[in-house]
Amino acid sequence: MARPNEEVEALLQEYADLIAITGGDAFKARAYEKAARAIGGYPADVSRLDPAALREIPNVGRSIAEKVVEYLRTGTVTAVEERRATIPAGVRQLITIPTLGPKKAMTLYEDLHISSVEELTDAIKAEKLRDLKGFGEKTEENILRGIALMQRAGERILLSAAMDQAEDIVGELSGIAGCDRCAHAGSLRRMRETIGDIDILVAAARSAPFMAALTGLPSTAEVLAHGEKKTSVRTVKGLQVDLRVVRPDAWGAALQYFTGSKAHNIRTRTIAVHAGLKLSEYGLFETEGGRRVASRSEEEVYARLGLPWIAPTLREDRGEIEAALRGELPEVVTEDDIKGDLHTHTDLTDGLAPLEEMVAAAAERGYAYYAVTDHAPNMYMQRMTDEKILAQRERVRSLDGVHHGMRLLHGTELNIDPDGEVDWPDEFLRGFDLCVASVHSHFGIGRAAMTRRLVRACENPRVHLIGHPTTRLLGKRPGIDADLDEVFAACARTGTALEINSQPDRLDLGDEDILRAKGHGAKFAVDTDAHSVVHLAHLRYGVGMAQRGWLTPDDVINTWPLRRLRRFLRGDGAA
Repeated sequence: MARPNEEVEALLQEYADLIAITGGDAFKARAYEKAARAIGGYPADVSRLDPAALREIPNVGRSIAEKVVEYLRTGTVTAVEERRATIPAGVRQLITIPTLGPKKAMTLYEDLHISSVEELTDAIKAEKLRDLKGFGEKTEENILRGIALMQRAGERILLSAAMDQAEDIVGELSGIAGCDRCAHAGSLRRMRETIGDIDILVAAARSAPFMAALTGLPSTAEVLAHGEKKTSVRTVKGLQVDLRVVRPDAWGAALQYFTGSKAHNIRTRTIAVHAGLKLSEYGLFETEGGRRVASRSEEEVYARLGLPWIAPTLREDRGEIEAALRGELPEVVTEDDIKGDLHTHTDLTDGLAPLEEMVAAAAERGYAYYAVTDHAPNMYMQRMTDEKILAQRERVRSLDGVHHGMRLLHGTELNIDPDGEVDWPDEFLRGFDLCVASVHSHFGIGRAAMTRRLVRACENPRVHLIGHPTTRLLGKRPGIDADLDEVFAACARTGTALEINSQPDRLDLGDEDILRAKGHGAKFAVDTDAHSVVHLAHLRYGVGMAQRGWLTPDDVINTWPLRRLRRFLRGDGAA
């Protein structure tokens, strides 16, 4: 289930959007946006806090705290309902389109009476938007891209949201008497960036107690099918969950089968056929005679097929079978390999927690080193100055080694401007241990210009790492249009690492881009871009992307010992 914090964050963000749509005070809308982010990233469960404790959260004042309490008590907020009532449902649907903001949505409704995605699509095809103030041919193209992006996302949800629900369900079912094993499978186990439904597998002698338990969970809103071998429900969040119960002696075969992918399973079944065997969710059987020869564990099934165990994140039929047969399957990076986080923020800029809290939380994760990389001054809303960043550096140096010997790196996240330049002059940048450089604006400058922009940033000797390289936001914003192969080659040539940003709505780079960049010889960093203590735990999702991109620890610079990492940051490469 989603944390109460996340539910409240979504509600307050919606309220901010509603204020903007209705022409309300921009300052008020911004205040609710800030409060939404603060509550979403707050480590404590807000449902357990009283109004006074809620007001201790950054950016949460008395009025907002009262609304949070009202929502947690009743499930609704009167002010939000009143705002909703003033805006047609179709307009509220329009603002979910990536690239179309609240004000433009209201303009479309008031001037052209458009109140649905279908009506908007028809109006664009008829070129009706071009005469509206603030619109034009380029706007129409952007909106169409946003509609396509939204439609592709469909009913899929972010990996993190699916994982939260799956782990809650696995936890509930694992506690039932008779449960031998319980795990999630399917695309979730393969760590796909978005998930269509959740597959849960239980090994037990009797299925009835588990089927009944799933249908009775508080998170279950609707029972779609109820059977002896499979039960399907829809959760209160709208996600379908399929539960299958198998006998304990068939666990390995069932887990392999229901993990997929379909293409991977076709390959393994083909290998079985050529070996005179038949592979199914019940086991691996001899074709003649039907004797079962493997089923208890995945390792046993793969071994009988003449293969090593293949990590679930690799099972996409992208060469893993061939690599396994050649004995060249990579030992992919794991979360335990990560020795430090190289991209994080504090409340000096847009983070939610002070430096001391972020450092202490990182140390609790057992890191050997940790980088603080607050925004540089060209992100004007953060009001960064030379004096502020230098004062922070002194605080970072004073905390170096204090927590379990964890070493601290003082860095910054630079903004890459349209020409490829970054904040601060070269001499000032020399003082940082680490510089992350990222694109934060001007996303539509054109393919050639965007490519030059990124390549020039890579060629800057003070830039060590390109943050969230494509700038994508899953289901909300497509990646930038650039010749990524040229960018990846530039990273390899200049010794600039590429980030795999672990924020669940980014996961940037994605797996296919990672594979391409690895082919060019680039190095990577798996970072959280944490803006609060709870974000540090998102590392698991970035590691999942790294695994799907076939990365080993040697490919990922923040698995390296600090001495080797420092050599890389100095420009001495991986030597």
